[in-house]
Amino acid sequence: MRVDAATMDALEKWAADEFRSINGQLQWIITEALRKNGRLKKSRRPAAPPDPPAAEEETG
Repeated sequence: MRVDAATMDALEKWAADEFRSINGQLQWIITEALRKNGRLKKSRRPAAPPDPPAAEEETG
């Protein structure tokens, strides 16, 4: 991909601010744009495990 120097500088700073590589930042930007425009299928995240049953109090 060809990017002009000013854009690359801004991208490098943005990536560094978010502790990402430039490649990671580009991937994030592209994924977000696709998701916001309805062009990316929703990922199937595994369901969170159910909460453990509450301990029953003994009465007596």
